[in-house]
Amino acid sequence: MPTSAAGSSQRGFTLLELLVVISIIAIASAGVAFAMRDARGAELEREAQRLGALLEAARAQSRASGVPVRWRSTEGGFRFEGVPPKTLPENWLGTDTAVQGTAVLALGPEPIIGRQSVVLGSISDPARTLRLATDGLRPFSVQAQEP
Repeated sequence: MPTSAAGSSQRGFTLLELLVVISIIAIASAGVAFAMRDARGAELEREAQRLGALLEAARAQSRASGVPVRWRSTEGGFRFEGVPPKTLPENWLGTDTAVQGTAVLALGPEPIIGRQSVVLGSISDPARTLRLATDGLRPFSVQAQEP
């Protein structure tokens, strides 16, 4: 019958070993928590990046064809005027994105357009916004909206 008397050959974990393992688990958990992003913030940023790419595509198409192109926000989406129908998408990927205010952007055909911007916001969290802007020469880029 085995006993755990002093001098026996049974060995367990020491308190120091357990503390080291718990510390490693805590550090790994904190790293995973910081690496995970807020889904709504990531969705809004993805929508802004997508809209920036669409605006640049419409700008290029306008310069190539010589036809003026305008972008307008609509209820639940947006519209490109001056491009053939069904050429570019006209809706958001998700249902939580909206344009703040009424936005109309002139995208060409001139190679240099005026300074323009549009503010995208989250419907479920109105404080979360991103600004998509150009100085007229550089492409549209996503900027954090200042409060």
